Amino acid sequence: MRSAVNDLLGAYDKLIMDPVHGGIPLYRHEIKVIDHPLFQRLRNICQNDILSLVFPGATHSRFLHSIGVMHVGTRMFRSMIDAYLRERQLSDQTDLSLSQLDAIDYLAKTIRLGCLLHDSGHSSFSHQFTQARRIHELMSRPDRFEDLWEGVDYSIYHSERPGELEHEHYSVRVAHEVLSSIDLDAAGLDARDVIGIMETTDVSPSDAFCRHARTFWNFIAGEDAESGVLSDAETPRLVMDLLSSIVSGEIDADRADYMLRDGFHSSVTIGGFNLDHLLSNLRFGWDVREPWLGLAITQKGLGALEDFVYSRHQMYRKVYAHKTALGFDWLLREAINEVLEDPEIFDWVDTCLSNMRYFAELTDSFFWEAFRKVARKKPSSYSRCIVDRIKLNHLDTREDLSARGISDHSSWLARELNLDPEQVVTCSMRARFSNIQDNFNGIKVLVRDPINRQRSLKKITDISAFFSKFSDGTISHFYVRPQVLDEH
Repeated sequence: MRSAVNDLLGAYDKLIMDPVHGGIPLYRHEIKVIDHPLFQRLRNICQNDILSLVFPGATHSRFLHSIGVMHVGTRMFRSMIDAYLRERQLSDQTDLSLSQLDAIDYLAKTIRLGCLLHDSGHSSFSHQFTQARRIHELMSRPDRFEDLWEGVDYSIYHSERPGELEHEHYSVRVAHEVLSSIDLDAAGLDARDVIGIMETTDVSPSDAFCRHARTFWNFIAGEDAESGVLSDAETPRLVMDLLSSIVSGEIDADRADYMLRDGFHSSVTIGGFNLDHLLSNLRFGWDVREPWLGLAITQKGLGALEDFVYSRHQMYRKVYAHKTALGFDWLLREAINEVLEDPEIFDWVDTCLSNMRYFAELTDSFFWEAFRKVARKKPSSYSRCIVDRIKLNHLDTREDLSARGISDHSSWLARELNLDPEQVVTCSMRARFSNIQDNFNGIKVLVRDPINRQRSLKKITDISAFFSKFSDGTISHFYVRPQVLDEH
């Protein structure tokens, strides 16, 4: 049985060599997605905005990250399938039915495309782009969403118009554009199902997905599926939620790849964790009473999950929130605001944000050229700081200050150092673990009873005290503006 799955998922048409994962296989339809101009643009967008000004090796792109996420997502799903078959002690001579093989194939390929396209809507400098004040104002323009979807029925993916656009909304729009340009029918897939497992969407899955989801549920849940507690109408949504959690959840392919990749290219070890150990302990979990279908982890795998979470926590503290890195992020946002003062650039970016014909123009290179142009004309500009790597001078770091506390400490530093208060700059990053205990309650632990050997699902925080150690956290750095900004 497992050999049949291996044969099914093992065929591929091309191999990409990746510095983190090694050889990554691709199917023919995935090659067409990757070759599309809207996906190729990700080659020109750095994964970590301008982190390379602090960690010189961190020049890796969203392009490689997206392919890596597809690879990890595949490994997650396949590991759970393999574990299911192994633990049922089914022999290789026992054949899966054709419908079961088709269901596994369909869901696996849907996961792969969802992972591949999950970040396709990122613009220049990734997350820093939308945090720049003038870009945020552009993204918030009324009717921007309608302009972006002009001539296309967006209700297939969005039940209502979002109040404010984020990069996830652009990923959905790019995914629709890319998948519409290739013969997805030849691969036996439906774009609705792929985009339905991406963030911000609310999709009614295709008839094919519904059929495969029911087959998969009956295959995985066995007696629970036959109990009749869940109707056929409920099953596809449960399976779609499972697939979504692989693309974007607390243990997801996105985080697993960027932690390994960012750690590798930054030449730090704190982002490292044992991916093989983590994946080997992932399982399908379900509860027909809730109802719930999602990721579960074995009790012996809790250590691997704790390593995963702690490594991510340390990457935020030591790399993403590094004092020099956050200072350059502030300068980058101000430089973006600065170049948008040029009406011609402003109008062009406005056009690119509303039209898929031109969206591919929004790359890091576009803004780097704009920075150089401003820097030549205005030596006292934010753009010059970016081009010539003139950093903010770090004064102090404090943790867990309130907004009022940050303001008070900034004023105190200005008084003590005899500085103009406007010269003191503050940059804060909120630790993304404030809800970790609640979030990880969505991941269950498979516990085996030592007496009857029966397995049950427990809340993760009932088994491990590790996750309750995390709480809200904010890292705030205080700087003085470089002298060059005050020269005229």
